[in-house]
Amino acid sequence: MPLNDDQNSDSDSSRLSESTASSSDSEYSRQSFNSDSSSKPSSPASSPPKVITFDELMAATRNLSNWTLAHEIAVNANFCIKHEDYPQNSFAGTVKQIVHKAFWDHLESELNEDPPEYKHAIKLFEEIKEILLSFLTPGANRIHNQICEVLDTDLIRQQAEHNAVDIPGLANYIINTMGKLCAPIRDNDIKQLKATDNIVELLRQIFHVLDLMKVDMANYTIKSLRPYLWHNLVDYERTKFQEILEETPSALNLTTEWIKESIEDELSSVSDESSSSPGADSSSKPIISPTLVLNNGYLKLLQWDYCKTIPETLITDEVRLQELREKLNQLKVIACVSLITNNMVGAALVDVPDFAEQLKRISLPLLEGMNKKSFDLKEALNAIGVQICSTVNKSLSERGLPTLSEETQSNLMGQIAHIVEKNNPVCSLIDKRIQLFMRSLLALPSFQKCMPTMPGGLSVIQREMEFLGSQYASIVNFNKKVYGPFYANILRKLLFPETAMEKTEAETSSN
Repeated sequence: MPLNDDQNSDSDSSRLSESTASSSDSEYSRQSFNSDSSSKPSSPASSPPKVITFDELMAATRNLSNWTLAHEIAVNANFCIKHEDYPQNSFAGTVKQIVHKAFWDHLESELNEDPPEYKHAIKLFEEIKEILLSFLTPGANRIHNQICEVLDTDLIRQQAEHNAVDIPGLANYIINTMGKLCAPIRDNDIKQLKATDNIVELLRQIFHVLDLMKVDMANYTIKSLRPYLWHNLVDYERTKFQEILEETPSALNLTTEWIKESIEDELSSVSDESSSSPGADSSSKPIISPTLVLNNGYLKLLQWDYCKTIPETLITDEVRLQELREKLNQLKVIACVSLITNNMVGAALVDVPDFAEQLKRISLPLLEGMNKKSFDLKEALNAIGVQICSTVNKSLSERGLPTLSEETQSNLMGQIAHIVEKNNPVCSLIDKRIQLFMRSLLALPSFQKCMPTMPGGLSVIQREMEFLGSQYASIVNFNKKVYGPFYANILRKLLFPETAMEKTEAETSSN
């Protein structure tokens, strides 16, 4: 995965310090896979509409790629590059397999000639040399010179002319060097290379392990970049988005619509409150808080239809927000099941320890994957209802109490099954309380670590709600830091159009 020039230079600076260069080259190089590394914000400027050329569009695409990559590296501690190959039964995998087999078969036939032909083998050694050199960190001069000396292709070519190339010796040197440079996770791969006798198969496996080592080095570089990117991410993302906005003036259209919808929701809410309040002055213009508008917009993301495009300023967190929404949907169903069960049979089980946890353990496995299109929620709820009735009856029997009647069981299972229905009153109630908790989280100062009071009916999912809530608040607070100036401009134009117009006229006249 390519990194931009700025990132590459940063990765160099975050590698091991030169003071470590006094250690052996093998230790120094190996550490590069295992060590941890430990301006004034740009403000958005308005840009007049213009025709976008293809080159400008490509530039904007590159900016978007760098922007999203930097964000993912910084905020996702588990982000890494994985070595993946085409599936063997795929068309691309079949073509690759045929081409590679043809190449290695041709190399084997060349080396078996009398005298052997070394043309392709020399090219392989030259490529291996470049790969090995790319793994070295600054200061590893001795091993750098050694690699260049042993894998000197001009010298190997001269030896080939006299049929004096020691291919097994060169391969053995390459394997030993790889063993010095690789991460510990590759030690077993190196041992397997040493056990391979066929020289052509050995060279093929050497390239496979080198590919794995490239991925290891890329992931080490990503790990080294993370602290630097996190420290500078607000300025970096804002600058990158400004570059995209200059290349593509329409890059805030969806964000503007998102904020406009939130304003309309707030106006509707204020209008409803005014009409229900006696003596309210309906002629006065309602005052809406920009912070409240923005927070309501963020809350809408927890119920967003992710089949449609998300606002541009939230693209980098789209996957995380979608996962949050899906987990909240699952927790909402669990809270509904718990509330219904407690209302109907809670009195009989009031002294049963951890009964709420038992309900959760019953529901969670049956709701796994509930956000997939193929998932049948009604069927899952029926199964949950049956298991809950069985668990309740077992608990009552153990204490010598009468079990639930057929009518009660039927009623309980029916109410649980009805959770799936639109506008179900229990589901609507739990949904409002989840929204209330999330709204309370967004109202807290970003530096405040304590959680707001958990609304009634959510105690069974309190631990999970607090965990998801902290993730959600972290995403929102960081997004505000990066895109606050852009949001401020949009809110100013939508909420205070007269002021925004006066400011624009003043800037035009001064120019």
